[in-house]
Amino acid sequence: MKHLILAAAALAAFLSTAVAQEATKGPNGGPVVETHDVFVEMTVEDSTLVLHFAGQDGKPMSSEGTTKARAIVQDAGKTTTIALETQQPNRLVGPLPAPLGAGARVVVSATLADGHGIQARFVNN
Repeated sequence: MKHLILAAAALAAFLSTAVAQEATKGPNGGPVVETHDVFVEMTVEDSTLVLHFAGQDGKPMSSEGTTKARAIVQDAGKTTTIALETQQPNRLVGPLPAPLGAGARVVVSATLADGHGIQARFVNN
């Protein structure tokens, strides 16, 4: 009986953590992922994929000098690679070939100006 209670408590704790992570929204209304002390928020503006960068303190972090930036989008059984360009003050942007569907997966990779690489994974809700 004790094992069953412990298992139920562990499951409840896991589920509450998963729900809290899904609810994390950035200042622009998109999901946020932390990677190497950088917070990356994904939003879509019209037909443009936009990634916003912030530092540990939550303040916008410059995207200037970012290289090798791309997003791989998997949506409706198709995979598309999108080149991302720097847009000041703290954004990377790239054109979407079609609106993102629910459940679309977006994987972003880039090398920041200080030389370290980042990778962020998102699921569009």
